[in-house]
Amino acid sequence: MDDWTHPYPVVVVPDERPSLLFEDGRVREACRVPQAARVAELTQAVDVVGVHAEADVRQPFATPPGAALTFRTAGLVMAAVYDDYGPDRVGFFFGLTGPRLAALSLSVIPVFVAANQQRWLLVAQLAAIAAVVTVLVVVPVRGRSATGWLLASLSFTVGRAYGWTSWRSKAATGKAEALENADLPGVMTGIEVHDGAPKGPAQTRYAIIQDHGLRTWAMTAAIRHPGVGMAEGDRRDQYGRGLTELLDVAARASLISDVVFLVRTVPDDGAERQQWIATHRRPDGPELARRMNELATALTRAAVRTEAFVTFVVPETRITKQAREFGGGLEGRTRVLYALADEIAAMLRGGMGMTDVAWLTSPQLALAVRTGFAPADRAGIIDALAAYQTDPAVCTEVPWAMAGPSGADTTMRHYSHDAWNSISSTIKLPDRGACLGALAPVLTPSEPGERRSYMVVFPILPFSRADRQTASGEWAADMGEGLRGRLQIRQRSRDRANVNRAHRLDAKLASGHALTRPYAVACVTVAKTMRVAEFGRRLDASIRRAGFAPLRLDLAQDAGFAAATLPLGLGLTRKADE
Repeated sequence: MDDWTHPYPVVVVPDERPSLLFEDGRVREACRVPQAARVAELTQAVDVVGVHAEADVRQPFATPPGAALTFRTAGLVMAAVYDDYGPDRVGFFFGLTGPRLAALSLSVIPVFVAANQQRWLLVAQLAAIAAVVTVLVVVPVRGRSATGWLLASLSFTVGRAYGWTSWRSKAATGKAEALENADLPGVMTGIEVHDGAPKGPAQTRYAIIQDHGLRTWAMTAAIRHPGVGMAEGDRRDQYGRGLTELLDVAARASLISDVVFLVRTVPDDGAERQQWIATHRRPDGPELARRMNELATALTRAAVRTEAFVTFVVPETRITKQAREFGGGLEGRTRVLYALADEIAAMLRGGMGMTDVAWLTSPQLALAVRTGFAPADRAGIIDALAAYQTDPAVCTEVPWAMAGPSGADTTMRHYSHDAWNSISSTIKLPDRGACLGALAPVLTPSEPGERRSYMVVFPILPFSRADRQTASGEWAADMGEGLRGRLQIRQRSRDRANVNRAHRLDAKLASGHALTRPYAVACVTVAKTMRVAEFGRRLDASIRRAGFAPLRLDLAQDAGFAAATLPLGLGLTRKADE
């Protein structure tokens, strides 16, 4: 029978079955008393201690470093809230850093010189210039200073005038030479993918990602995780400690500079289901089964698939010495990366609870990149894999020369690639902290055909640099607190919190933990037949609903798309030889 392996069960006709309304009412009455008692018990347990956080507080260090304490109230376990972080740079003079303070001083000093000479007209002119400089240097506009916006707008205008914002692939123009050479636009131009040395019983050659522009090496793995949506507080704390241990191990290796987690929710194309139906459907199958299959196929349009990747990045300056011990060249670097991959995979399967960690080969990585640019191309690849079972001559791989888009255009507010448009936004950490899994609403599509993705990057600072930065931040916080006290300026709660966090950060760094500067980028991709501006607004609304603040990556949408969608280890803050 069509799509069925067992006969239909004998069921009672709906008209002959007893009504469930009265039974449901009795069940609700029976459950109402225990539920009321449970609520009263919880309320009493909370009222005794006064506040939630004081109810049976666990010992310090029982939670992951950088997390607020969890608490247990009458058997109810709450997840840890991670809020022990602060600004990357703390200005020692009323929040101003050294370069900004120097710029303001140079603009204000001539005003006092002119006032001392009693040249009042010149004083007014210089004061106006100093006010303009203050606005350009100090006042932030959508996350950037006015000077930063001016430089970015000038660069974008020059690039558009010279045609640098439009890109066409070599394959689309008939100039493709070697199919194994990657042909990618924008910030991905310097990417080259190598086949590593054979490894394991299957002699698998994993993909080695080399970025010639940033001089880095990377490896990417496809991962599977049971998720944290239904996990208890203790299990979430375990995952948080596992992530902490992963970053600490990566820092102690003194090789890895970034650990990148990337998640994509892709509209389900139903390719596998269509193949299964075409293989198992019988012409004499029941009509009801056929209708159910048609209904399931229609509902597939509203379903999504989740793809998760992890990538670690190693700068060339750090890997050179150890690669020389393995023979040097590409093979030596491959051996070093393989050793790091084994360490990372063990940590992922351990504390973080990953059920599967599979390092990608070059064809698999090319497929992930291609579906990142064009989500709908996956259905054709699945059909090719099915045809390969009967005809080995069918090509099932995506050449790197065709893994990118045929054309891409960068605009001020979105990024256009092939038949798709994408909008990217950064995610600002809230002052109140966040729980593990708080970014889940960001991955929830608002309409069928919408693809959501985000990546979270953990840049790991070397211990020497972290020690200098922590000492500088602690000194700046103490200096700012002292200046406010001398000038009898009332200290705000946020300033006090930043000072306390600076001291706690130094204590944790002294205990051996790694210092990282995490950031996240979210991206939405839709077809060009849909209004991308509307979906960008919905993405920002999802970020705010998750408890974070969105910041649109205007004038840098191509870099945001590449970082949030493609598992190539790209970031927004990395510099060459860092």
